[in-house]
Amino acid sequence: MKRKAPRNWMQVLIFMILLILSLPIIVGYIWLFISTFSKITHGFIPVDENGHIGGFTLQNWTFLKKPEVWIATGNTLIMALTMTIGIVLISALAGYALSRIKFAGRKSFLSLTLVLHAFPSVTLLIAIYFVLRFFAKIPILETFMGYNTIGGVVFVSLAMMLPLGIWLMKGFFDNVSWDVERAALIDGCSRARTFWKIMFPQVRPGIAALGIFSFMTGWSSFIIPYTFLSGGAKHEVISMYLNTMIHSDTNSINYNVLAAVGLFQLIPILIFYFFNQKHLMNIFSGGTHGGV
Repeated sequence: MKRKAPRNWMQVLIFMILLILSLPIIVGYIWLFISTFSKITHGFIPVDENGHIGGFTLQNWTFLKKPEVWIATGNTLIMALTMTIGIVLISALAGYALSRIKFAGRKSFLSLTLVLHAFPSVTLLIAIYFVLRFFAKIPILETFMGYNTIGGVVFVSLAMMLPLGIWLMKGFFDNVSWDVERAALIDGCSRARTFWKIMFPQVRPGIAALGIFSFMTGWSSFIIPYTFLSGGAKHEVISMYLNTMIHSDTNSINYNVLAAVGLFQLIPILIFYFFNQKHLMNIFSGGTHGGV
């Protein structure tokens, strides 16, 4: 019992340091939650028009009656789900191939994907514009993958996330024993069936973690949709709707309504995290032995 005491003190100290470092974020979320249900706030204290404590209201949530909010929510959901499915599927297939199959250019491909991930999306905006304009000239693709389309933005955002996804999934496949795969191949499984029936279930934590990250990225994406979607309200996503509220020339900013929209945007992320936090933590157990 005496030997455990220093370790307990160390755990308490680490916990206190992490709590202090997280305090600004916690304070921000508390203010966000209080503001969404208050007429006016003085710091964390909700007050009414006369300055008395109280003034709770649901008036800030009346923005939910506006159709443009649900159009933006639908566009954001389409973007987030399409990105999630696409990134998980392509990254799993590419990660498996890079982990298990020797082929010419494998190391160069891995290095190239790492270099591509180093570029922030802002530096590639002009290049992305020319790519989308190119797609806009192709008869079939122009309607759903060209410039000023949700499909085009999804395509570009998906490509930006793939290097991280491929490296992540390669690390998880590296941790699966070769004996399991060899046993399946010796028993007559094809390579495709081995991947789907044997290997894919082994990397479920990695798939769940990558899916969560992909959904969060797609749901909160702003720079690429804001730059390449200019068709008005019908092409907006939630982050663009928030930006429109902040930079409105006709109405003054109501920060409590703004906080309510921000909390509305957070709800799917919180639900996703609540149901998948165990898988999200498991991401740190993968990719530790992923050699090139």
